Amino acid sequence: MRCEEVCGKVAVITGASRGIGFGIAARFAAEGAKVVISARGAEALEHAAQRIRQAGGEVLAVPTDVSVPEQVEHMFQETVRAYGPPHILVNNAAWATPQAHILEMDLQHWDTVIASNLRSVYLCCHRAANLMVDARIKGSIVNISSFAAARAHRYMAAYDATKGGMEAMTRTMALDLAPFGIRVNVVGPGAIHTEEFEAYGEEAKARRGAVVPLGRVGYPEDVAGAVLFFCSDDASYITGQTLYVDGGMLAQLRSPQVDTPLPESVKARLPR
Repeated sequence: MRCEEVCGKVAVITGASRGIGFGIAARFAAEGAKVVISARGAEALEHAAQRIRQAGGEVLAVPTDVSVPEQVEHMFQETVRAYGPPHILVNNAAWATPQAHILEMDLQHWDTVIASNLRSVYLCCHRAANLMVDARIKGSIVNISSFAAARAHRYMAAYDATKGGMEAMTRTMALDLAPFGIRVNVVGPGAIHTEEFEAYGEEAKARRGAVVPLGRVGYPEDVAGAVLFFCSDDASYITGQTLYVDGGMLAQLRSPQVDTPLPESVKARLPR
C-alpha cells in the first residue's frame, strides 16, 4: 500500500482518545493524513493528540459527543476550518457497558446505547457525505462494528442490535453514495487487546487469546491496517462490505477448549 494514497487527505476518526480509535488515528497520521480525532473526554483526547504530534503526525482534537447533532456539526465545522472537507470518516465511537439482561434492561439503557452507537453513525455519515458530495470528493467511510453483528453476546441486546443495524445501514449507504464515488464499508474487530485489559495481566490476555483460532488476541494496529486498506486505492472497487478482523473467531463452530483435541502427531508440528 502506497503512503500517497492517504497522505495529505483529511481523516475524521471518532472515539479516538484510546483503544482501537487511537490506533487507527495514529496509523493514518503516520501515513501522512491530516487527522481529526474526537471523543467526549477532552483531557484524554488532548493526551491522544499530543502522542500523535510527538510521533510527527498532524492532528486536530475536537471534543465531541457524536450522539448530539449540534456537536457533530461543530466537529465538522472545525474540520473544514482547519483542513477542508473530509476525504475519510471512521465511525469508531461506541458505548458497550454496562451490560443489561433483557428482563432488566430499562428504556434509558436502550436509548443511550442506540444514541451512542447508531444515531451517531447516522449523524456523522450524513454530514461527512454531504461535505464530500459538495466538494466532489470520492471519499471513503468505514464503520467499526463488532462480531456482535453476527453472533450474540449475553446481556448485550442493545449493543448487538446497534452493530447489526450499523452493518445493514452501511449496505444501504453504500448503494446511495455509489453514484458519487463514495465507498462505505465495515471493519468488525474481534478480541482486541486495548488499555482497559492491561490491568488483568498477561495470564488473562493469554486466556482470552486461547479461544481465537490464530492463538492470540488482536491489537488496535491489526484493525488500523484493515481500515487503511478500505480507504486505499487497493479497495477502490469494494463497497458495502464487512471485513472481520477477528483471528478466525467467526469461522469456528466451537472454541478450542470444547472442540476435538489435536492429534499428538499434529501437536508435535506446532511452532514453539
